[in-house]
Amino acid sequence: MGRRHWVRTTKCQLLVTSLCVMLLGLAVTILTIITRYGAHFSIISGVSYEANPYRIFHNVAFYSGICLSMILVLAALLSTVATVRESVCLMAMGFFCFAIVFCALIQAAFWRYTNNSEVEDAMMDVYDSVYEEVRRNLSSFRRQELATIHETFLCCGKQSPFGETGGIENETCPSEHMGTAREDCLQEIQDFLKKHMDFVSALLILTICFMVYGMILTSFLWFSIHFSNNLDRRGKYIFRET
Repeated sequence: MGRRHWVRTTKCQLLVTSLCVMLLGLAVTILTIITRYGAHFSIISGVSYEANPYRIFHNVAFYSGICLSMILVLAALLSTVATVRESVCLMAMGFFCFAIVFCALIQAAFWRYTNNSEVEDAMMDVYDSVYEEVRRNLSSFRRQELATIHETFLCCGKQSPFGETGGIENETCPSEHMGTAREDCLQEIQDFLKKHMDFVSALLILTICFMVYGMILTSFLWFSIHFSNNLDRRGKYIFRET
């Protein structure tokens, strides 16, 4: 009776965990779409700069996020069906999906904390390149790109050590932002990306915790169902006519 109670309790916990994992998959999808098509990210990625360093991170983040959300949804579906049907095979597949996501997120977390400034540096390098190219020549296309960046990030040029505003800022900054205290676009990009990455880190940690819990529950139920089937078959014999 005690074992059945533990199995029943674990099944309920796995069903709740599967629902949470499904919601996490939806959250990852929404975050991936925002990162892909959000104005702040797409304007930097869309800069027609041959060696745009941010574009690589932009594409990798999109495809990785889509794959991660699909595996999360698949893990939740497999775990739910395996719990209802008490299928050893489906339970093992659910555990395998949890393990794949766990390994991928651990690697992502390691990269995040060892290379935490690479994405930020790439975005600021793109802005620096556009700004310096506008400063060197009179390309109207580059000026339009710089003006769009200023309008999107609500900033105006780069901070001058003398507190002066140059001709570039006068031509490419929205009139309502001229003369404001917050003019440094590099600082604005850095602050915006820090807020976004803080949210990503929180979602990353939460997902890792659910993956660990999901692996524990699916492994426990796999052993319970497997040994329960073996015990049910014990003492049953099939006689064949010869």
